[in-house]
Formats: sequence, structure tokens, C-alpha cells
Amino acid sequence: MARVSYVDDKTNPELRELAERIRGARRGNLLNLYRLLLHSPALAESWLGHNNAVRWGTEIDGRLRELVIIRIAYLNGATYVVKQHVPELALGEGLTIAECDALADWPAAAFYSERERAALAYADAMTRDVAVPDAVFEPLRSHFTQRQIVELTVLIGTYNMQTRVFRALGIDPEPHHT
Repeated sequence: MARVSYVDDKTNPELRELAERIRGARRGNLLNLYRLLLHSPALAESWLGHNNAVRWGTEIDGRLRELVIIRIAYLNGATYVVKQHVPELALGEGLTIAECDALADWPAAAFYSERERAALAYADAMTRDVAVPDAVFEPLRSHFTQRQIVELTVLIGTYNMQTRVFRALGIDPEPHHT
């Protein structure tokens, strides 16, 4: 159960316009995350804008994006994120359930390309240790442009922040994922 109450935009008319913008950007849904963030409209709005830029405004392909997001969710114990992305979003980007499940221990799996392994190692280092050793960073250079490295870094940082917020506030999984 969430540690903070969910905001009902229908009983808070001052939030209706923002809630409708969020619904429009989230396939008609006002997720529990946003229902909590509506306690602070400025944060709800900035979260939406940042998240949309990180997910849809970069050169990182959807498959790699989902691999990284799901891996970070496993590392940080963020069940909410795993349930939001697997199966629906991950399968939509070409991942299989087996590939998603194997992200819990990706080094032991044979599914991922060298490029994906470089990104996953980077996600692991940023998530577990914060400081990234040169031996982990250098392989990125042969698979990604400088722009893509920046975008990958921000994606990883963003989902580390998000998974920590989800865990700290105890956000409940969405009803359609239970």
C-alpha cells in the first residue's frame, strides 16, 4: 500500500487540466505514480516531460531502452516498474519473456548482443556503484555515439531515481497488472 494517499483529480478541479495532459501522454491512463505526484503539480508535470524526453526523444532504440529499464528495476527491487514494462512494453519493443526474465542475471544468459551487454554492464555499474570504471565505460565507445552515451547515461540515471521513488513511496502496481 502506498505510503502517501493518491490524489483524485476528479475531486480536485484545479488539477484536471494537468491530469488530462498526463492521461493524453499515457494512453488515457492516470497511473498511480502520477496520482501521487499530483500532490506537487510542478513535479508531476516535470516528471512527465522528462520521462517522455528520456523514453521517446533519444536515439536509444526501444529494445535497448527496455532492457536497461527492466535491469535497473530488478537491481533496485522495483516490482512496479517490472510489472509496467513486462510484458506489454517489452514485448512491443521486440523482447521475449525469456529475455526479460534473464535480465535478473544477464551475464549468465546468451540472449544479448555485445552492444546490449556493454549497456547492461554500464547500467549495473551506475546502479550498484555509482562510479563507473574505465573498463566498463570504454566498450560503450565502440557501440554508441557520444550523443547516445549521454542519452543512455541519463536513461540509467532517470530510472535509478524513479525506482527509488517507487520503492520509498510504496506505489501500488496498476490494477490491470495484478
